[in-house]
Amino acid sequence: MEWACGKGGADCSKIQVNQPCYLPNTLKDHASYAFNNYYQRFKNKGGSCYFNSAAITTDLDPSTVPVYHGTKLKVLDRRVRITELVLRCVSLGLGVVAIVLVVTDSQVKEFFSFQKKAKFTDMKALVFLVVANGLTVGYSLIQGLRCVVSMVRGNVLFSKPLAWLIFSGDQVMAYVTVAAVAAALQSGVLGRTGQAELQWMKVCNMYGKFCNQMGEGIASAFVVSLSMVVLSCISAFSLFRLYGTNKNKYAGW
Repeated sequence: MEWACGKGGADCSKIQVNQPCYLPNTLKDHASYAFNNYYQRFKNKGGSCYFNSAAITTDLDPSTVPVYHGTKLKVLDRRVRITELVLRCVSLGLGVVAIVLVVTDSQVKEFFSFQKKAKFTDMKALVFLVVANGLTVGYSLIQGLRCVVSMVRGNVLFSKPLAWLIFSGDQVMAYVTVAAVAAALQSGVLGRTGQAELQWMKVCNMYGKFCNQMGEGIASAFVVSLSMVVLSCISAFSLFRLYGTNKNKYAGW
């Protein structure tokens, strides 16, 4: 009871001695979903309740089991999980598109008696872009599967170490993708406009098809980087709310 009404944050001020023992409708009005769920789930595993002292006893540690929160928090958690899953899918799909567009990008131009082929490996920034998006695709696939499993299972234990791991991974991938897009975009602009002071030619005047497809790949990668930035914000929210006023509660993945 000390866990439910104290650390757990339940409002147990209106619990009456003679009311039915932990019926869901009654408990919804008088205490919290957390206390009700804890009892209903574990009453067959050594748990028992005593309303004279308004307590429940069990051999299980509340800090190691899943907890259901109030309706508003459950709705918020579900919306966050859906948003995260959608963004993971966007990062995965457009990451593949960006890789395909850049890797398959080439154009052959004939100059007098010899031919010159432009390909993505000629620009190191594009190589970096392909590598960064490859890492993002693999990472998004793993995290997407985690999101699907968590949504199928419902609310599950969300530990701080796992929250830190997801937060750190999202931060790293966000920085990597943004840096890759910035480098590729700068190279693309130089190819399009040239640099008169350094006598750099406007390469895209000669390799128009190559530059156009490269631009499409960079645009796809740009959306991927935006998705990773938003995901890093979501994972930060999921992590730091564990350190809030109800820091002993756990949320769903």
